Amino acid sequence: METYGRWVQRQKAHGWQYDQQTEFLEAHRRSGRSRLRRPPRRLQGKGDHRRGSRGSVRRATRGRECSKSRTPAGRPARLPSGTTARKGLRPLGLGSGRDGLLYIPEGYGTKYDEAPLALMLHGAGGNARSGISHFLDLADEAGLVLLAPESRGRTWDLLVGGYGPDVEFIDRALEQTFDRLAVDAGRLTVAGFSDGASYALSIGLTNGDLFTHVIAFSPGFASPAGREGSPRIFVSHGVHDNVLPIDRCSRRIVPQLEREGYDVRYREFDGPHTVPQSVAHEALEWFTA
Repeated sequence: METYGRWVQRQKAHGWQYDQQTEFLEAHRRSGRSRLRRPPRRLQGKGDHRRGSRGSVRRATRGRECSKSRTPAGRPARLPSGTTARKGLRPLGLGSGRDGLLYIPEGYGTKYDEAPLALMLHGAGGNARSGISHFLDLADEAGLVLLAPESRGRTWDLLVGGYGPDVEFIDRALEQTFDRLAVDAGRLTVAGFSDGASYALSIGLTNGDLFTHVIAFSPGFASPAGREGSPRIFVSHGVHDNVLPIDRCSRRIVPQLEREGYDVRYREFDGPHTVPQSVAHEALEWFTA
């Protein structure tokens, strides 16, 4: 089946409209490739986690659901309550090539019992540093843990053939973070820019009983494998975006989300394909309020 990248090249060459994206993505979904599985009903809190339960993003293949994951032997236990974690930026240590970053804010373990968490997804051709950059300078003030995994390829799996290795890697990254840190189950967002925004919308809607919020900076589409829960959604887009034109993307995505009953905050700004600091600040305030 044709990859998303080749489809985009043909789309640009022939002047096709972005609404044909839907047909392409639906064809991949019908092909029987991997798709996300609904996670447990909630990300468990401190006490529940000590009993071994947790929330995570899962996947299913060809309609067959995986059994509930269990804590494997030898995996590091989450830091006990009151233990001070090393603050700052560190690698995830989950991938030999493309890996990811975890940022623990200065106030973690002292100001807050549990911290909000943002899963940050980079754009096409990006990496963890570009993915985490939109909130990095704001995280200490907000007491926000940032988790930025890297896609296994140049962009996220959904855009090049369907859900699969990236979902698995994100699941591992979340699992490790939930085990080691005290995360606030009521403030858990998936956020992204460009391709990362499209992926954030797609897995966020699929796993809306895990993610309480979804933040999409300049998305191109949303293609959830299913819908669970009712996450609140923040979308922003530049009116001069020549990469993912606003008329073909967010101005279609947002009304559709609203018709489906989602609570959406939408911001247009006078600019290109980017994330202005003022928009990032607004999104973070909205999420942590």
